Parts: sequence; C-alpha cells; structure tokens
Amino acid sequence: MSEDARKEWIAGLIGRQPRKAALFTQALTHGSASPDHYERLEFLGDRILGLVIGEWLFELYPAEPEGKLSARFNQIVSGEVCAEIARGIGIQPHMILGKQARDDGATDSANVLGDMMEALIGALYLDGGIEEARAFIRRLWAGRVDGIDQAPKHPKSALQEWAAAHKRRTPEYQLIDRSGPPHNPRFTVRVHIHNVGEASATGASKQEAETAAARALMEQLR
Repeated sequence: MSEDARKEWIAGLIGRQPRKAALFTQALTHGSASPDHYERLEFLGDRILGLVIGEWLFELYPAEPEGKLSARFNQIVSGEVCAEIARGIGIQPHMILGKQARDDGATDSANVLGDMMEALIGALYLDGGIEEARAFIRRLWAGRVDGIDQAPKHPKSALQEWAAAHKRRTPEYQLIDRSGPPHNPRFTVRVHIHNVGEASATGASKQEAETAAARALMEQLR
C-alpha cells in the first residue's frame, strides 16, 4: 500500500487531514519494520479507550452496580473486540510490517490488530484532543455499548455457571499447543466437562484461547 493511499485512508477514517501525520504512520508500524513503532501509542490509546468506554457505560446504565458495569467493560475493551473493529475499518492493507512479521501472519494477528487499533486512538488523541478521540471511539464502538439489555457474561463464567446448574463437574482447561514466533504466538486450549463434551480453540494468548474454547462449548450446549 502506497503512503499516499495510507494518508487518504487515515483522512477518511478520522474525517479530516491529520495535523501530525507521522503519529498515524507510527500507529500502523510494527516493530519488525521500524524502531519507531506503535507500542507507546498503544499504551496511551488503551487508557483513552478505557476512559471513554467507562464514562459511556456510567452514563448509559445509571442503576447498575460496579460488578455489572465491569462485566460490560471487560467485554467491550477486550483485545478480541479491538481486533474485530480494526478489521472492520480495513486496517490490514495499511499495516507497515517487516518481511518476517508478514510471513508469520502478523496481518491477521488479533494481538497486533488490537494493539494497532488502540495505537490509532492514541494518535488521534495527540493529534486532535480528547473530544475527537471520544467521538471516534463512540462511532466505532456504537452497538457494542448501547442497546444491550443485560451485562454480558464472560464465556468462562457462563460455562462454569452452566456446569453448576446442571450438577456437572467444573470445566477443565488444558493447553494442548503453543506455536508461532514471539511477536505472534498462537495458543490452542481444550476445555472439557466430564460426561458432557469438549471444545478446542486457538488464540493469541492462553486467556483468549480459553475464552474462545468456552464460547465454543457453550454453543454446543445450547
């Protein structure tokens, strides 16, 4: 992807020409391509995202206790959701990766995609301030925050509650494979409930794989 095409995409994404274009280029740059990469901006963007989603939930659900708000929050700001949103805005053709990272599949890594999404938020905050960052997040996360009647249960919690309600043993998780390079690891986890069933899933972290496996088994049980 050419630099001009990347700049045009960024302008379309944020609704104007960036004042500090280098920030957005940095947000899309992997460490395999340059020492001036996305990680510092990701650190900042993660905090901005948390602030905006936290205040949004606080406004939308004034009667909910902290526990339910936390359940919503943890689902909404998860790396998996950030990666889904990154794919949805078409970030992948604009990622700046070294050859090894491309060969290792970093373009489709949930870890890298989610981090770059947060880095873009950090870049926009530095380029346009909190109001622009807030509007950007609310636009991209709309539908994931509002319009939900109940706080979502984490798949692992939902599976454990199902087992208890049906007088079954506690779900057991087993790491069955770890592969990939250090910057793009892949973990495969199996979850098993005795005399009920099992499911396996792969993720960019052990926690992500466990969550996906629990979700897969819950789908089987419905």
